[in-house]
Amino acid sequence: MQPEFIIVHQQVATHVAHIQLNRPNALNALNLQLMTELKTALQTLDADDQVRAIIISGNEKAFAAGADITQMAGKSAIDMYNTDQFSTWDAIKKTKKPIIAAVSGFALGGGCELAMLCDMIVASETARFGQPEIKLGVMPGAGGTQRLTRAVGKALAMEMVLTGRFITAAEALQAGLVNRITPVELYLEEAIKLAKEIAGMSPLATKMAKEAVLKAFDSSLEEGLHFERKNFYLLFASDDQKEGMQAFIEKRAPRFTGK
Repeated sequence: MQPEFIIVHQQVATHVAHIQLNRPNALNALNLQLMTELKTALQTLDADDQVRAIIISGNEKAFAAGADITQMAGKSAIDMYNTDQFSTWDAIKKTKKPIIAAVSGFALGGGCELAMLCDMIVASETARFGQPEIKLGVMPGAGGTQRLTRAVGKALAMEMVLTGRFITAAEALQAGLVNRITPVELYLEEAIKLAKEIAGMSPLATKMAKEAVLKAFDSSLEEGLHFERKNFYLLFASDDQKEGMQAFIEKRAPRFTGK
């Protein structure tokens, strides 16, 4: 069945896939169906050898303006526990290929958390990031207190989480939340450009390098260094390592195959 709330574009020639969140009338609010469709699409693309980098975007007005509050407002604690909506997020986190969030307009609540679940963020000048759950009598539940703090530091994260204040794209760049800012008409083009650059590298090396960078967030320095070295040595069993180094010696562009 075709998904209802996402659109998947695939550029086979460049090894880049683009998933567009598509609930424009609801500012791409993240309901359970959309998140399930997103998880399924990412799992499919992660298993596709023709895909080496993935972009997630919304539209110019909103990346995603939060979770779908109408699905949660009347639920009890037991209802929320049994629904286990965050299991979808856990599955998305396991995506091995690099994911770039292309953000324009609102990235609030779950939308901000989804952008942070990606590996990089390209933002338009109109992007606004926030965790306004406190204004609804709750708090972030999909990583907003954890990933935001790691990205921007305690002081700014505490202010955003406890007051619900939105930050601008410029503030997000200064705080280290996003990689770069572009004019609104260029944000998706810039994300595609970055994805193409990554897709030109060894697929095995990019997946292992991503895995190692993420390891830094949940391990000590010593554990992280051990993990990094293990992946580094493991890549010497790949054809891509042989090709990459030989191409360097021969002063030519490498032809990576992901093997």
